[in-house]
Amino acid sequence: METRYLNTLIAVVDEGTFSRAAEVLHITQSAVSQRIKLLEEHFGQQLLDRSGQKLVLTPAGQLVFAKAKDILDKEKELLNCLRESAAQKHLSLCCTPTFGMAFLPQVLSSFLRRNSDLNDFKFVFLQPAEALQGLRNEEFDLVAIEHALEHDFSDFERYPMPDDEMLVVAAASLAIPNADGVIQLADLKPYRLFARRDGCSSKELMRRNLFACGFEFADFDGVVVSDDLRFTIQSVMEGAGIAYVSRALVSSSLASGQLVGLRVNGFEHRRGRSVVMHPHGGDDALLEDLLESIFEVVTPSWRPQLVNGNERAR
Repeated sequence: METRYLNTLIAVVDEGTFSRAAEVLHITQSAVSQRIKLLEEHFGQQLLDRSGQKLVLTPAGQLVFAKAKDILDKEKELLNCLRESAAQKHLSLCCTPTFGMAFLPQVLSSFLRRNSDLNDFKFVFLQPAEALQGLRNEEFDLVAIEHALEHDFSDFERYPMPDDEMLVVAAASLAIPNADGVIQLADLKPYRLFARRDGCSSKELMRRNLFACGFEFADFDGVVVSDDLRFTIQSVMEGAGIAYVSRALVSSSLASGQLVGLRVNGFEHRRGRSVVMHPHGGDDALLEDLLESIFEVVTPSWRPQLVNGNERAR
C-alpha cells in the first residue's frame, strides 16, 4: 500500500474535516474522500465515524491510525538514513605493490589532508590484471598500475604517466663488472635472481626479455620468487642476489651507492604506468581530486591527460 493513503488518514484526523485535510495535502476534497474510501475497502472496516460535525476514528480506525504513525515514522527514518548515506563520501583505490610502495604514502598524505571529511576510504594492492578486473566489476573507483606498453585499455578511461624504468639492481659490494651501467645478460647468470610471482608486469617483462635473448629463468644460479618487495630489496642490498625492479623503488639506495642499477644489453627497460577509471567515473569531484594528488606526487610537471574514451584536456 502506498504511504500517501496513510498520510491522508492522519491529515484527516489531525484537521477534523476532509476539506481542511485537502488544503494541508494540496489535493482536492474528493481525492481525500476517495483515499479514505480505498483505505476502508482495503482493511474491510470503517475507519472514520462521519456522523458528527468532526470526523472521529472508529476503534478499527484508531488501530490503523496508530500503526500508520509507526509506519510513516519508519519511512522517515529510512529516508533520513539514505540521505545521510548519500551525503557520505566513499572511495576505493587499488594499485600495484610497486606503485603503493613507491608513491602511495605521499599520495594519501596529500589527498587526505584536503579531504578530511572522507567517511569511507579503502585501498588494496593487486597485480595489474586483478586490479583491472576489480575495476571492471566496480569493486574499485580507480586503479594505478604498471603494465605492458601495448596493453589495451579500450574499456576504460586511462590517464598515462611517464613510463616506468626497470633496472637490474645489485649490491655495490658485489662489484659486478659493467660498462657505464650496461651489462651483458650472460654476465648475470652466476647470480641468484629475486623475481616476482606470475601476473606481475615486471615478471612478464623479464620473461619476454629473457626469451628475446634466448635465455630463461632456469639459466640463473637460482630463482627466489617473492611478492614482498621490501624483502627482495633488502636481500639484494645484503648481496644475496639481483632483482629486476622499478627505479622508483630504489632511487634513494641508488643515490646513496648502496645499490647499483644495471641496464642489460638487448632488454626493454620500459613499462607503462597509468591511472585507470570507469568511463563514467571521471566527473566525480572526489576522483578528480585523487587523480590530481597522484600526479602531484608521481610527476608534478606532467598533467593528467585522458587518452582512452572521449578526449578531454586537463
